[in-house]
Amino acid sequence: MSRQNHSSVAEFIFLGFSSFPELQEQIFGVFLVIYLVTLMGNAIIIVVIFLDQSLHSPMYLFLQNLSVVEVSFSAAIMPEMLVVLSSKKTTIPFVGCFAQMYFILLFGATECFLLGAMAYDRFAAICHPLTYPTIMNKSVLVKLILFSWVSGIMVATVQTTWVFSFPFCGPNEINHLSCETPAVLELVCADTFLFEIYAFTGTILIVMVPFLLILLSYIRILFAILKMPSTTGRQKAFSTCASHLTSVTLFYGTACVTYLQPKASYSPETKKLMSLAYTLLTPLLNPLIYSLRNNEMKRSLMKLWQRKQVLHID
Repeated sequence: MSRQNHSSVAEFIFLGFSSFPELQEQIFGVFLVIYLVTLMGNAIIIVVIFLDQSLHSPMYLFLQNLSVVEVSFSAAIMPEMLVVLSSKKTTIPFVGCFAQMYFILLFGATECFLLGAMAYDRFAAICHPLTYPTIMNKSVLVKLILFSWVSGIMVATVQTTWVFSFPFCGPNEINHLSCETPAVLELVCADTFLFEIYAFTGTILIVMVPFLLILLSYIRILFAILKMPSTTGRQKAFSTCASHLTSVTLFYGTACVTYLQPKASYSPETKKLMSLAYTLLTPLLNPLIYSLRNNEMKRSLMKLWQRKQVLHID
């Protein structure tokens, strides 16, 4: 039965926003603008950090990797979503759905671990400033970045392979905007209880454990900041941490609501809106959060812009 059932579904159909056909064009326009701004904003951060030697510190190299993740995460979801919104082609091949789920999980899990590593970096910098260069040396930095990416690859490989090993007998309509695990799992015609236990446990480990570590790091950081005698020092420390905290709250909040919710707790339309919060808003807002709240990033941007102007005049 299983072999036949696997091949009985050759493609999936995205229902997307089919309940609101009159809004398709407007939604397409908004999503296209968000996607382009996301690509441009994150690309600027990647290039600025690459070109400016003064930003080759752990905090900014983590940020550069985070921007690579955000660009990739958007690229895994948005092009297909825009095609669905702009044309009558609302289908995605079986293999295409597998690939999309794989990359959503890869970049989502990698971001979880990167945000945790960034919190550890801030903890080391603020709570142990004298030994910070030793704690966060080049070797540790590379290991943390590699651990984040390898963990993302492992999570994506195990979970995606497991989901698509189940039989899909039909129907093949995904009542969602992309091939996210909860939406695809609803189409499986087999007992998924064991997988759901694994997925819930995995989500707790991948999402909640890094989140708790971030929380503990920032409690320690807060106490360290409050003990600082200098008001300027306190303001600078708060400034460097505020960006990361904003990003963490946005990403982990929406991801937890999406992946840790009971099956029937929200309507499909509400689930779609919550999914958009971290598939669209997080990659869009991260460049704004980190560049507008960070004086060093703003200075580097201005320096590169002025250099470009001088070269243009010459």
